Amino acid sequence: MKIIFWLSLIGVLYTYAGYPVVIWLLACLRPRPAKSARITPSVSIVLAVHNGAALLPAKIEHLLTLDYPNIREIILVSDGSTDATADLLRAERHPLIQSVILDEHGGKAVAVNAGAARASADVILFVDIRPEIAPGAIQELVGNFADPEVGCVAGELNLRQEGHDRTSAAVGGLYWRYEQWIRTCESAFDSPVGVYGGFYAVRRSLAVQQPPGIILDDMFQPLSIIRQGYRSVVDLGACVYDTWPKQASGEFHRKVRTLAGNFQLIQLAPWTLTFHNRVLFQLLSHKLMRLAAPYLLVSLLVSAWALSVHSPLAMGLAVVQTFGFLVAIAGLRFKLPLLDRLAAPASALLVLNAAAVVGLYKFLSTRGPLWKIWNTGPPQPMAHSSPTMASSDSEARAASTAAVALDPVHIHSSQPVGTESPITSQAK
Repeated sequence: MKIIFWLSLIGVLYTYAGYPVVIWLLACLRPRPAKSARITPSVSIVLAVHNGAALLPAKIEHLLTLDYPNIREIILVSDGSTDATADLLRAERHPLIQSVILDEHGGKAVAVNAGAARASADVILFVDIRPEIAPGAIQELVGNFADPEVGCVAGELNLRQEGHDRTSAAVGGLYWRYEQWIRTCESAFDSPVGVYGGFYAVRRSLAVQQPPGIILDDMFQPLSIIRQGYRSVVDLGACVYDTWPKQASGEFHRKVRTLAGNFQLIQLAPWTLTFHNRVLFQLLSHKLMRLAAPYLLVSLLVSAWALSVHSPLAMGLAVVQTFGFLVAIAGLRFKLPLLDRLAAPASALLVLNAAAVVGLYKFLSTRGPLWKIWNTGPPQPMAHSSPTMASSDSEARAASTAAVALDPVHIHSSQPVGTESPITSQAK
């Protein structure tokens, strides 16, 4: 029991504190700042959407008024929409806009693949329908491609939290700042294992096709580019604004999809757990240890109580952990102002770990495409009454149960689009 206690304690501490400190030290001791310059490579914007008619007109207007001077095309993909999305795209006549209408709802990966295959610019910028791109953000983002080692760049997500309950606000506030700090440290040292899928760019020559139905496209694409010898980086100056679910229940369903997607990523791309993955250490420490955390917490609680009679340390941990669980549950169950405020961080931690357990269950038990668990939860109140989208953040979508492990397949050849390009001419 002592062995279980100490292994569980070490595992929990490493997951939430040890690894963040380690990656921060590595970033400080061996920093690799990306070179940035004011370059203007051509950009193809790709947006996939399912039943987004309510938001699409405003999104199109937003994309057409972006301040970046070299947008070659805006490719809008309707992923089997059953509302007016396809009709809106068919009626669009702006010369920059290309519409792709998919009759069947195949999930985000299929839609993104269809859009990326149409891209002809030096850089593909993947966006979602909800986020608002700040002025200058695209220029800031693509400036990182002046560094020939950089193949993928992600922006900085700023979350709006008006009207959120305390637990959801804790996830989108404290937890997201913690998560972004870890990704920034990973980027400073080498590359983050995943990016925010609502606003990131890749060199078109390095882009790979997504396995049909994959949920975590914003992990698979960057990891595939890293596998080719390039870096993925985060630029804190390239800002976008978005809103996550306002209620703890909505946040729970969102995280279930994301965490089920981690298991699916390993199934579809087992090379991510080999030394072909240069950021294997980061993947294990940052992502996979999070999947083990709920079981480590339970084993720590059980072993601590079992040892509490003879060990003051075990007794203290058992009491603190039990109290924390009770406070977290009370905060979710009873919406009392003071309790809600005090319990929010513990409730957020409980929601995230419960979602990891349910995510594993969904991954193992779902028959048919895993991405369809997007539709199993209750409606989720999003900013501006956003509909369900094939292009919601990467954590929000899709995956098939295909048993075949897919290696990256290039969407385009690795030949430069044109020798005049400031980024393809410097690519490896």
